[in-house]
Amino acid sequence: MAERLIVAADRPVRRSQRPLVGPFTARQLAIVVTAVVVLAVVLVGLTTPLAKPPDTTLPQPGSGFYPVGEPTVGLAAGDLAPELTGTTDGQTVQLADLDGNPIRLSDLRGRPVWLNFWATWCPPCQEETPVLRDVYEQYRGQGLAVIAVSVQETTPDDVKTYVNTYGLEYTVGFDATSAVFHTYRAFGLPTQYFIDGNGVIRKLVLGPVTREEATAYIEALLAAP
Repeated sequence: MAERLIVAADRPVRRSQRPLVGPFTARQLAIVVTAVVVLAVVLVGLTTPLAKPPDTTLPQPGSGFYPVGEPTVGLAAGDLAPELTGTTDGQTVQLADLDGNPIRLSDLRGRPVWLNFWATWCPPCQEETPVLRDVYEQYRGQGLAVIAVSVQETTPDDVKTYVNTYGLEYTVGFDATSAVFHTYRAFGLPTQYFIDGNGVIRKLVLGPVTREEATAYIEALLAAP
């Protein structure tokens, strides 16, 4: 028995079994540290909020939409369309056409209105121009009014050159300071509103529309009481 004890006493002690901090061995400390790390990860997972879901109150842009500002909650179907005015340097400004004549929605009561915010430098707006031109030609005899509000342009003459080049006969407004654009709380181009004869917005579209889509929206306006 004595010989066996002596042999056991001479046997080398493993490094992990040697006391490292007080009575604890390296293996015991490693287990404690691992447990603490796992617990910390679990606590972070439990306390971290889930990813914020998309804000469905914001209008959802379609393909071809060209943002020029931060997304915002704008007007919606069922809202009364604001008059075509805005505020610049504390002064109320009225939208005017390329010759300086005022454009008022109130003058168009009883008629369906396609209100289109656009710019000559905006590629999807350029592609959509033939749609506005052809659809207006198709429905102008039934009272359709098309108002294309040009924003972020240099001068009315630049826009007039575009209008003459493509033979546009619908009304084109020049929103010099984007005041009207801001009144409608728009944030990209093209943004368009289909408004019934009572001045109520029936359809909002962020992005260009096809000829078929525009026709369907206008047919619905014409069929409304």
